[in-house]
Amino acid sequence: MNRSLRVRALLALAVISVSLYVAVTVPVRLGLDLRGGTQIVLETRSTPTADTDSEATDRTLEVLRGRIDALGVAEPTLVRSGERRIIVDLPGVQDPKKAADVLGRTAQLTFHPVLGAADGSDGTSRPLPKRSPERVLPDESGLPLRLGTAALTGEHVKGAAARFDQHGGAGWHVTVDFEGPGRDGWARLTGEAACHPAGDPARRVAIVLDDKVVSAPQIDPSVVCRTGIRDGATRITGSFGPEEARELSLLVNGGALPVPVETVEQRTVGATLGTHAITASAWAAAIGTALTALFVIVVYRLMGFLAAVALLAYGLISYAVLAALGATLTLPGLAGFVLAIGMAVDANVLVFERAREEYASRRRPSPRSALTAGFRHAFSAIADSNITTLIAAALLFLLASGPVRGFGVTLGIGVLASMFSALVITRVLAEFTASRPSVRRHPHLTGIATAGPVRDRLTRRTPRLMRRPRRWLAMSAAVLVLAGSGIAVRGVDLGVEFTGGRLVEYATSTPVDPDRLRTALADAGFPRAVVQSSGGTGLTVRTEPLTNAQEAEVTGTVRDLVGRADKVRDELIGPSLGEELRRGAVVALAVALGAQLLYLVARFRWVFGTAAVAALVHDVVILVGVFVWLGKPVDGVFLAALLTVIGYSVNDSVVLFDRVRELARKDPRAPLPGLAGQAVLQTLPRTVNTGMGAAFILTALAVLGGSSLTDFALALLTGLAVGTYSSVFTAAPVALELHRDGTRSGPGRQR
Repeated sequence: MNRSLRVRALLALAVISVSLYVAVTVPVRLGLDLRGGTQIVLETRSTPTADTDSEATDRTLEVLRGRIDALGVAEPTLVRSGERRIIVDLPGVQDPKKAADVLGRTAQLTFHPVLGAADGSDGTSRPLPKRSPERVLPDESGLPLRLGTAALTGEHVKGAAARFDQHGGAGWHVTVDFEGPGRDGWARLTGEAACHPAGDPARRVAIVLDDKVVSAPQIDPSVVCRTGIRDGATRITGSFGPEEARELSLLVNGGALPVPVETVEQRTVGATLGTHAITASAWAAAIGTALTALFVIVVYRLMGFLAAVALLAYGLISYAVLAALGATLTLPGLAGFVLAIGMAVDANVLVFERAREEYASRRRPSPRSALTAGFRHAFSAIADSNITTLIAAALLFLLASGPVRGFGVTLGIGVLASMFSALVITRVLAEFTASRPSVRRHPHLTGIATAGPVRDRLTRRTPRLMRRPRRWLAMSAAVLVLAGSGIAVRGVDLGVEFTGGRLVEYATSTPVDPDRLRTALADAGFPRAVVQSSGGTGLTVRTEPLTNAQEAEVTGTVRDLVGRADKVRDELIGPSLGEELRRGAVVALAVALGAQLLYLVARFRWVFGTAAVAALVHDVVILVGVFVWLGKPVDGVFLAALLTVIGYSVNDSVVLFDRVRELARKDPRAPLPGLAGQAVLQTLPRTVNTGMGAAFILTALAVLGGSSLTDFALALLTGLAVGTYSSVFTAAPVALELHRDGTRSGPGRQR
């Protein structure tokens, strides 16, 4: 074993050992869509007296953390997103109304002197002091009271607790203890009220929470005028149940929010859906990986077996990195992890196909020398193709949010892990095995001593695929028009993420007729509700933004029609957030196109960069058109698939143009059409084999992934097919049309 191979082996062993340790000792944190629960996105709002900024949002976050701790939610997560948003994950919480009510209360607790009844019916009201602002609020019985300026606020409260009075008959109430200046202030406030006769509203003290009088008790006759209650304690009484009393006490203890908050997004996922998603994805990963490994072994024999071993190491490394980074694994993120398994095959296929070419072209070939040359010649294509995918992953992380951002994280980790797996682990195993005497005596066992069926057929026939490039362009244009016409005629059905609204998914006891339910919802006051059957007993209802009370009416209507209907998913997106996400999606696509073009122009000529981006636009339009014709919504998960297709499309084009550049260096005078045709024939075996490997994974996702992953897998399968076609029959012909003189002027250089 030479020195470089020994270094790679030690590096591979170290990485695998550390990954195994991390995978065993550090669990990966699952997102709410995999374990069930509620996610609420809050946005802070400015008031006439307080402006919202990052500091106010941070203070708000700390108050919310105290409230959630008091609710007893296990493993809650609160993070600030941007300057004004707070993302709250509440695992296991299936009642979003309760959580949103507690989190959204500003909890501005104030204590006011009562100046009298607002209607003047008591006749004994206190005169209003000069320049004293007056407020009119109804008490707990509905009687409007005139309230003076707040004498105390929640900042003067030491603590509060929910109590039950078994002997006095007061039932559930909340005791409040004051501290510091609050004790003197409470004595002063109650002492002034005690100077008024019994029955006078002015003998009451109003306790106000968020502009609502929660209690306005009369001061006890035993309290002395001007002396007041000196022990610094009181209790808030009312028609409290145990839950209401506990909620009020935790709001008082948690303190007031510095600024108001508004719920702009709310998602609830049932635990059963999360369990199903994990099980489905695990089966898809296992079956897809097994089929992919079997395919690679059949095609590349011994080298394919070693690549399958490296594939398992890739999965271990990716999982360990996710765990070490503390990343949250979401449903799209899990799909991205599974997808990256298929992409990990690509680098191995590139190397093995180049090794086959090297073996066939040498006079005295050996598996070891052919593999070494294969790794060396394939490196630039591997680097360029993976960098394009990393660009897409980085854009998802920077420009997207929520689960789509998680998909970008797992995709980026997967790409980096696949490169390490192919260039280090596979190389160590392949070169060590190829140097064994038994393998040298039987080179056919390696799988690189034969050209393979695809290359054999192409070599025998030598088709001139680029002889008439305009025919391919005409075919691409026809498909493009067909897809574009669907977008123009039917319009794009944007998902709730991009339009704002509410989406509720149900699992019903019996199949549902969408038309009947649509009529029932219209009669109930929801004429714009969109009802879709997701197969069998699955059902989704999509409407404009609804309050929790309105959502309860929709759910009641569904249950009246079908009997049992369990909510498995509930998403609420505010209109402002939907518009923001829609703009972000357009920006993500525009930046992706620009970034891909800049990278390709830097690595190749502008002709090839422009051709690759043209093929990319071709793929994007067709993919969107297919979803429009199928009547499927374009949502955040579709955006993740779309940006992945962008990376995959350019990936194939890069491999092709990298071969054109290499051929041009060997024969600088050769015409570009001939070089392009030769490059297509040489890279087609790699394109077919890589596509087959990815197709196994995606088909497993589509078949086994359930409704949550089916559309995602369908989008990627469509993109895989369209991207494979366009890299050969769109990108290459466009490049030839942009280079009409028929001679090469330097594919590897800038003009």
